[in-house]
Amino acid sequence: MVYYAFSDYLKQRYGEKVYKLPLALPVTCPNRDGTCGTNGCTFCGAIGAGYENLPASMSIAQQLASNKAHIIPKYKAKKFIPYMQNFSNTYLPAEQLEKYTNEAVQDDDVVALYIATRPDCISEYYLARLSEIKKRRNIDICIELGLQTVNYHSLQKINRGHTLAEFIDAVMRIKQYDMQTCAHIILNLPWDDMTDVIENAKMMSALQIDQVKLHALYIVKNTQMSEDYLNGKINLISLGEYKERVECFLQYLSPSIVLQRLIGRAPEKNTLFSNWHTGWWKIRDEIISYMEKNNLYQGKLCNYLNGSALKKFNSYN
Repeated sequence: MVYYAFSDYLKQRYGEKVYKLPLALPVTCPNRDGTCGTNGCTFCGAIGAGYENLPASMSIAQQLASNKAHIIPKYKAKKFIPYMQNFSNTYLPAEQLEKYTNEAVQDDDVVALYIATRPDCISEYYLARLSEIKKRRNIDICIELGLQTVNYHSLQKINRGHTLAEFIDAVMRIKQYDMQTCAHIILNLPWDDMTDVIENAKMMSALQIDQVKLHALYIVKNTQMSEDYLNGKINLISLGEYKERVECFLQYLSPSIVLQRLIGRAPEKNTLFSNWHTGWWKIRDEIISYMEKNNLYQGKLCNYLNGSALKKFNSYN
């Protein structure tokens, strides 16, 4: 196995294929409304990340029913994971979050709930209320945290509005409530190099993150990053180098961490640049093929934890 794929994890965990159903809540982001910024991250478009979402004006029940109507006949799906995807889905009053969460998990075919948010939108009070729902409904809850990179200089350049410290704090608090964590990472930010790629993997492993979702940076129209891109202020690496970064990242990543995906996707009509004009599935397959041929696999170089300098004293390890 080259890497621990999300599809394999879901089958192991729930006994069959499970389908994620995207949900849009009427929320925004503290980096947009003035709490910690007004312009958002430099790469983030006006609609956030939910290109395939139904409108947030629809109720949770309506969105779930509509998505199921499409998925069930096509794939014979029986189990589902509602995914609160767009913007910062814990950035709202706790009572509202509890209401939306209860609506999302009310059906018996729901086995888990995934919630996308920012590290600075996590608190123990909110986690305690989510934990009560988790126990009552006997489901898994996974908090997906947008980190993008462990390089705090790069975080500043993309106007992220938080640093690495907030991410570490959020992960530690989530784990106290027996919920899973997923980190979103962009492996080809213009200011990051292979050293940052390796450090990203090491940090995920050291923090015992449960899942990782890798992205290749795409340039969304009408953003600060699109202006910088058009004006030649930033340069993007080649597709070949991106694949090398993914292959390196996987080797340093703990083999117990699930990879939701190796590369993201965005519709070309909304972007100036996306995945080197190559299908995401083709890039993924080329990465897997190269690693298989060269005996590379997730965790191959994950030998740096638990007192690595002491390993020469074999009687203690």
